[in-house]
Amino acid sequence: MSSLGKLIRKTITYIFPRMEYNIVAGSIIPSPDRRWCGPEFKDNDFYLKSAEAEANRLINNLQFTQKSRVLDIGCGQGRLPIGILRVIGDIDYTGIDIDKRSIDWCIRYIEGNHPTYKFKHLNLYNERYNKKGAEINADFRFEMVKNSIDIVYLYSVFSHTTEEDMKVYLKEFSRILDKEGKIFFTTFVEEDVPNFSINPDDHNLKCSGPMHVVRYNKDYLLSIFDEYGFSILRYEQGVETGGQSAIYLSKKN
Repeated sequence: MSSLGKLIRKTITYIFPRMEYNIVAGSIIPSPDRRWCGPEFKDNDFYLKSAEAEANRLINNLQFTQKSRVLDIGCGQGRLPIGILRVIGDIDYTGIDIDKRSIDWCIRYIEGNHPTYKFKHLNLYNERYNKKGAEINADFRFEMVKNSIDIVYLYSVFSHTTEEDMKVYLKEFSRILDKEGKIFFTTFVEEDVPNFSINPDDHNLKCSGPMHVVRYNKDYLLSIFDEYGFSILRYEQGVETGGQSAIYLSKKN
């Protein structure tokens, strides 16, 4: 694009700023250009139905109620809380993300209208999403007290996270989850592959950029959880976005 073209585009954007949100069926949702995951999420109806489906996932699989205390890691632009608000209403919810732009959106359009929903920017290093953040080490702690959370939710987070960071998170989940607390997360899992690999050449997705596909050997991944005090509630192979698998865990007594 020429310099003149860029100037014209910038001027048009200034005069007619792009809306940050859409209002669909009474809910404020992020504008399509702010939505992550696949292209299907650009459709308003699909996005809203997927948000409700995530809330119902917690109800159907993790004993989620209006009294549950939820930690949403990698909350993005608030797909899960938007769904919870539609399905259940106000709850004790905390959303965390390393993308400050997403957190700013959530604070403005969700927390601003629903004060029991809190959003925090966590400036941690991730090769794909935040190269300027602080490195995670064995001493990492979430700013939450022991036994203060009932459900931890991570959609498409461990699919772009190192194995070492995942283990640090699991250790922290064991601390902050209350008795019989639950976890849901997704990542790429296959059988008859190396225990852990990043952007494998033989994956069905064409990898684009660092940490696009973090893949685990199924038996290896499932063997890790016992070490951190979790039992497997449910496992679903390849049913999520991009062919990720769904893993449901429960804290052991």
